[in-house]
Amino acid sequence: MTNVSEILDRDILPRVERPSRYLGTELNSEHKDPASVDVRMCLAFPDLYDLGLGNVGLLIMYAILNRLDWCWCERAYAPAPDMEQALRDRGAPAFASESKDSLSVFDGVGITLQSELTYTNILTMLELAGIPVRAEDRDDSHPLIFGGGPSVFNPEPVAPFFDFFVIGEGEDVILEIADVFRETKGQPRAVKLDALEKIEGIYIPERYPMDTLEDGRIVPALDG
Repeated sequence: MTNVSEILDRDILPRVERPSRYLGTELNSEHKDPASVDVRMCLAFPDLYDLGLGNVGLLIMYAILNRLDWCWCERAYAPAPDMEQALRDRGAPAFASESKDSLSVFDGVGITLQSELTYTNILTMLELAGIPVRAEDRDDSHPLIFGGGPSVFNPEPVAPFFDFFVIGEGEDVILEIADVFRETKGQPRAVKLDALEKIEGIYIPERYPMDTLEDGRIVPALDG
């Protein structure tokens, strides 16, 4: 199942608390024909919609990307426990607010790391969408998962789960990232990462091997 619109309207929304969290029809929300764009991106806030809607940085990047006629950027928020259970019971995936498409169909999913307290929600959203949690287990059929935000200044605790990170202000590089997705559409993940690596501020964990010491410290691998 790649789109949950029908099952949401028919079966789930009447049975969960605050169904308006999942409508994606607010004023200034962007709705485009997916067949009319070259790139689809989703910006995800790994906590409830009630908290995530007020994140100004996400909304700024959402507006920047949607000014491009060849790109459709959507949003996603962590489902509340009742919604998560409803999706699991019906075999339905975590989805983007606007289209109700699974997160797995996008070219890239950008996740904001505002607080370490939301890290487990990131894993839940990926797993629920059918995206392998660890980056090393993903293939060319999966979207690139990237992170940004305040906690990215210490990304190593969650590095195994991300394909790349944006160090610094996402607003400064988000258009360059979208350009790479467009230019490398349909090409292998390694080619996409090669192109992304050329952007200033992009960190690709798999290309900087790390070791975890017995005391828990994470350091560059001696043989890296």
